[in-house]
Amino acid sequence: MVWIGLATGIAFWLHLGSIGLVDETEPLFAEAARQMTVTGDWVTPYFNGATRFDKPPLVYWIMAFAYKVAGVHEWSARFPSALAGTFLAAIGFYTLRRFGFARPAAAIEAREAEAAEKPVPSQIDRQLWIAALIGSAAMVLNPQTIVWGRTGVSDMLLNGCMSGSLLAFFCGYAQPDYSKEGIASHRPKTQTLWYIAAFVLSALAVLTKGPIGIVLPGMVVLTFLFYVGNLWTVLRELKLIRGGLIFAAITVPWYILVTLANGDAFIDSFFGYHNIERFTQVVNRHSAPWYFYFLVVTAAFAPWSIHLPAAFAHLQFWKRSAWQQQPRSSHLGIFALIWFAIVFVFFTIAVTKLPSYTIPLLPASAILIALFWSDQMTRLRSNRFAKVSHIVNVAVLFLLGWAVYYSPNWLGDDPELPNLPNAIRQAGIDVWGGLAWVAVAIVGLILLLRCQGRWLWTVNLVGLVAFVLLTLMPAAMLMDIERQLPLRQLSETIVQVQQPNEPIVMIGFGKPSIVFYAARQVKFIPDPDDVIGDLRDLSTATPPPPSILLLGREVKIREARLRPRQYEPIAESGIYRLIRVRVLVRE
Repeated sequence: MVWIGLATGIAFWLHLGSIGLVDETEPLFAEAARQMTVTGDWVTPYFNGATRFDKPPLVYWIMAFAYKVAGVHEWSARFPSALAGTFLAAIGFYTLRRFGFARPAAAIEAREAEAAEKPVPSQIDRQLWIAALIGSAAMVLNPQTIVWGRTGVSDMLLNGCMSGSLLAFFCGYAQPDYSKEGIASHRPKTQTLWYIAAFVLSALAVLTKGPIGIVLPGMVVLTFLFYVGNLWTVLRELKLIRGGLIFAAITVPWYILVTLANGDAFIDSFFGYHNIERFTQVVNRHSAPWYFYFLVVTAAFAPWSIHLPAAFAHLQFWKRSAWQQQPRSSHLGIFALIWFAIVFVFFTIAVTKLPSYTIPLLPASAILIALFWSDQMTRLRSNRFAKVSHIVNVAVLFLLGWAVYYSPNWLGDDPELPNLPNAIRQAGIDVWGGLAWVAVAIVGLILLLRCQGRWLWTVNLVGLVAFVLLTLMPAAMLMDIERQLPLRQLSETIVQVQQPNEPIVMIGFGKPSIVFYAARQVKFIPDPDDVIGDLRDLSTATPPPPSILLLGREVKIREARLRPRQYEPIAESGIYRLIRVRVLVRE
């Protein structure tokens, strides 16, 4: 497992807690988990004194466990995501090492050798190793997985549970169906255990993000079984009643308890708004054209995504009758293709669109890429489609080098990061990152000319590692200094200067990280025109506060029309100011 350790260590664990929580979503999760450790209420999630029914509790529970063991800080908040990514790489490696046959003939030969208690032919064994190494690396070393595996939200945990469930199902489905004597045998115990694991992981996915955790895996499995023509046989193998009871035992108790505690407020918010409405309506202005996910997958899985069309064609999925005649152990490629298609189409149909919704199809993409590349590595010559794919791969590497070098020119419009472009240039991140991609592109061009691109996957892998070490991590630390460090510093000041019964107010765009780092409730006032009226309302509370701590950008404080005589400056950091507002009276 050294390979898994290296890949996931670079992708997730290295410097996992070295930057602060990133507003605006990450602190919502981190603080809700912290509240559970404070209040002892492990059923209803809270943020800033209000219920938070966006997501089920599993991600909060794991964060809270990490808080108890390792302390309340950024590393603990991101622990569930890194853990899920590591698990995904491990089960992906196992599945590909066991069933990652690039061609059905290899699966037949391997099965016959196993039935005869003979070693798997060396060429097939080598191909399986190549598939496992490439696939597990591609699962975690791609831009989107790297980012979300380092972010303390529920998306990567959902991906780990949902994708783990699908891979566990396939491992059960593909177990050898011959005994040592070559005679058909009863269903092996290992198959039963894998099927149970699939139900358990799917249940955990439902406890991570709701019904989608069973809906998508269910659609993938049913479509796959219909395609290969053994739907009813495998459904009987699954023992749905037993699996359903296991699934219900894990998921139902929390849903009952949270409904009893909160009633219609939970049902309307969680099921109505965060599930049904997100699929049928645009939520939070997250709309996009129908082709949105074509662009997202291309960028999020780059540069591996360049080879997805060739990987699709390699499977010859249009020959359904031929696939139905192949042994189960050869079906991993077509299973991954259906997995990819179901998730892609499902979220393309959904009205609300977010880039993170495509994360559950990335493991399937990695499997398809692994089978494609392992086949390339064991063939003497590449076909024309593969050659075109290799050429585009090298061109994209050069393009990535140019994009990283030019990136500071695209970062000057964010008012919260006014100095970031210059900081990146001064640190040389644009130069070193661009040179790294250009260097691997040149190596890729040499490989393309000398060995028809069979080793291009190593260039992609090295390029992504260099991207993490030379570009992503240094840039993230600079962004943290510019964007989040001032808020953490002012949160510490709030803890030091807050007087008894003194409210905390933030005006303008609210930053939930203040609630986490100050460990206090904060009133957010988005519209500066509402500031004076809301402050007067706070001043009339019982008991009346001595004053009000107000945090905001300098421009928002001016827009609120607070006069200098009405407040005193306390501290400032970056673009933010902390002031103490005297009790306002009507004029």
